[in-house]
Amino acid sequence: MQSGRNEIDDMIVHEKMQVALEYQNEAWADGRADGIETEIIADAALVFALRETIRLHGEQGAEALLEQLKERILSGEFSPERKIQ
Repeated sequence: MQSGRNEIDDMIVHEKMQVALEYQNEAWADGRADGIETEIIADAALVFALRETIRLHGEQGAEALLEQLKERILSGEFSPERKIQ
């Protein structure tokens, strides 16, 4: 029974992530439409995300997240050319 609950929880988190990404895409498009450069929007998004992460998990939690993100970046997870098979 526990594995079924974990699968449902994972599906819920996945769905929430998809919706959150849609919100981010909309905000990004709005910024671009207002003439804000991509680099500035990206920097602002990272600053906001880090502030929220530190607020929720403290500086050590933010540092741990950055380490995880570094590994994911280096593995190519966020590369626009990445092909999922």
